[in-house]
Amino acid sequence: MGRCIKIFINFLNFDRIVFIILTKFRKNMPQLSIIIPLFNSCDFISRALQSCINQTLKDIEILIIDNKSKDNSLNMVLEFAKKDPRITIFQNEENLGTFASRNLGVLHSSSDFIMFLDSDDFLTLDACEITFKEMKKGFDLLCFDAFVHRVKTKQFYRFKQDEVFNQKEFLDFLSKQRHFCWSVWAKCFRKDIILKSFEKIKIDERLSYGEDVLFCYVYFMFCEKIAVFKTCIYHYEFNPNGRYENKNKEILNQNYYDKKKSNELIRKLSLDFENDTFHQKLFEVLKKEEMDLKNRI
Repeated sequence: MGRCIKIFINFLNFDRIVFIILTKFRKNMPQLSIIIPLFNSCDFISRALQSCINQTLKDIEILIIDNKSKDNSLNMVLEFAKKDPRITIFQNEENLGTFASRNLGVLHSSSDFIMFLDSDDFLTLDACEITFKEMKKGFDLLCFDAFVHRVKTKQFYRFKQDEVFNQKEFLDFLSKQRHFCWSVWAKCFRKDIILKSFEKIKIDERLSYGEDVLFCYVYFMFCEKIAVFKTCIYHYEFNPNGRYENKNKEILNQNYYDKKKSNELIRKLSLDFENDTFHQKLFEVLKKEEMDLKNRI
């Protein structure tokens, strides 16, 4: 069992922003890390954590980054952490957004392989076992399908078959998909490649919308061996109060601002790469998404 340190430690400064960490010691490096950004998710976080702690692969770590939640979310995860030494809780001193919070989790993860889980979603109980087994084969990225819960439950991407790609093949595959699979969820990443991608971006960029596309775009550019699986390992919950479904004017404005900023950053990054069919299709999709957000305001 891990030993909980009941002290908050200042450990990092991004542009004079100090984070706080509540941590535990562990003897061995876990086989896989799950990173969960947390903000006002008391209605869902227990289900998310139950899906993590009950994984068939037991040697994992669960990193929770709280973004100054105003509800009971932090107290709830603290109770889970008292009972499970695999859980580590970080608390930002101010709300830094989803992008910076995920990146903070990456910097303090202990394993070679990383999965991301949104606090209102949950994993299938064999998700970590499946991904760890496949990542050990030398893949840089794994993409799985996901169950989406809205009015009815259905598969999101509906991949027709399991496939293995090199980078060019994968980008061609992406450009032909009904949904560009840009979400960080239902994927498994290599930590060393994420750290390499951090050299290209400002990792404390404050984004809570469009951040998945930015993260994945940079990461994809460093991948050489990618696998896509039709297996569903993730349950995505359409949360009417979440950022993507919310109709609050202030949130809609922030979403548009974040998406516009994310798109601008991707365009700048794309100058390092070939202006191929993939990029042309990508920019069409990103521009449409940006305009759709603008029209919702």
